[in-house]
Amino acid sequence: MSDKLWGGRFTAKASEWVDEFGASIHFDQKMAAEDLEGSIAHAKMLGKQAIISSDESAQIVAGLESLQQELTAGNLTFDVKNEDIHMNMEALLTEKIGAVAGKLHTARSRNDQVATDFHLWVKHRLPHVMSAVTDLQSELLSLADKHAGTIMSGYTHLQHAQPITYGHYLLAYFNMFQRDYERFEFNQKHTDILPLGAAALAGTTFPIDREFVAGELGFSDIYHNSLDAVSDRDFALEFLGNASILMMHLSRMAEELILWSSYEFNYIELSDDFSTGSSIMPQKKNADFAELVRGKTGRTYGSLLALLTTMKSLPLAYNKDMQEDKEQVFDVMDTVIASVKIFTGMLNGLTVHEGQMLAATQDDFSNATELADYLATKGVPFREAHAIVGQLVLKGIQTHTPLQKMTLTDLQAAAPQIEADIYQILASETAVNRRTSLGGTAVTNVKKEVTRNYKILEERQ
Repeated sequence: MSDKLWGGRFTAKASEWVDEFGASIHFDQKMAAEDLEGSIAHAKMLGKQAIISSDESAQIVAGLESLQQELTAGNLTFDVKNEDIHMNMEALLTEKIGAVAGKLHTARSRNDQVATDFHLWVKHRLPHVMSAVTDLQSELLSLADKHAGTIMSGYTHLQHAQPITYGHYLLAYFNMFQRDYERFEFNQKHTDILPLGAAALAGTTFPIDREFVAGELGFSDIYHNSLDAVSDRDFALEFLGNASILMMHLSRMAEELILWSSYEFNYIELSDDFSTGSSIMPQKKNADFAELVRGKTGRTYGSLLALLTTMKSLPLAYNKDMQEDKEQVFDVMDTVIASVKIFTGMLNGLTVHEGQMLAATQDDFSNATELADYLATKGVPFREAHAIVGQLVLKGIQTHTPLQKMTLTDLQAAAPQIEADIYQILASETAVNRRTSLGGTAVTNVKKEVTRNYKILEERQ
């Protein structure tokens, strides 16, 4: 007979390398605290429902609580022969309280047990992700408030487009991270569902009280279909998907931090705490941490694709393939929290070269739209105005003369509707502040959005 806890119908013992391949204890021990938490709730329910005696329930609970203390103290060791965290905990409990430990598994399967542990693990950590995102948003708002009027070039196709403010730019990322926060909020709803009580796949004949267990573990809902309960990993996929979008947002901003800290742009400078040097080139200051976040985005995408691929053709209900669901989530949880915190630190220590940003808008043609709009207000059809300004830009490129430095005579030769007030219109500050439409670049708009967004963060307290 096999020496496994489940080995009654088996006659052979697996080789060590086979045990090693099938085991998950190397990684699912991360759920040790959740496994004990779930088992305590289950044991209390078994006693309450008289499925086991109250004395047996109390004995099991006491043993589990003792294991909790040992786990906290770092005194528990796990054996690969027991495959996973669930069997390891049962073996440790048996060593501690004897054969009565075997009654803990009444009305329960490892299928609903692991699902419960996994739900609890993600449920406990999503608030940490959301807290980190909040801190990042707070840092963005602080910078946006400070730089509400800091003029810079806005880009499309990585080409100068129209003047904006750095504060306006930062608020764009605030809004991205706000959507990320809301996605994790929704993720919480789908994580906060109790699978325990579904047993292997069909429920149980014992008179269990799932509502009691849900209350003990702090779940707000219960799976209402036993097949779904043990086979659902949507909450994990949802987390990985949300994490991937968040990391994509971080990666986009990381790319700009890397570009803008280069010699050619010199818009910003990262603090020494979040930069590294070169082993051979003494002058180098590398944006390594921004690059690492950009790189870890690919790592996160890989985890999402891995679990999607694992789940895509699994028949109901539980399959051993689903053992591959946790490592990716464990890794991405650590990756996301660390990446967000790194970003918050980078922004906190950021030096903004305001003069360089402004100068970049004064020797280009990013005010061309202002001239076209000006002509349109003078009655020139916009398409005609667009063509006129295009010819002026071409002349400016050929003569290395920005629009605002062209003589009034030259401007009027192209369009007699142009008057002396055009020079005020062509100023970067004017271009920014005239865009008072909702969502526009005007400094007053930026200030209003900063105030509105601070209220959003305050409501989370």
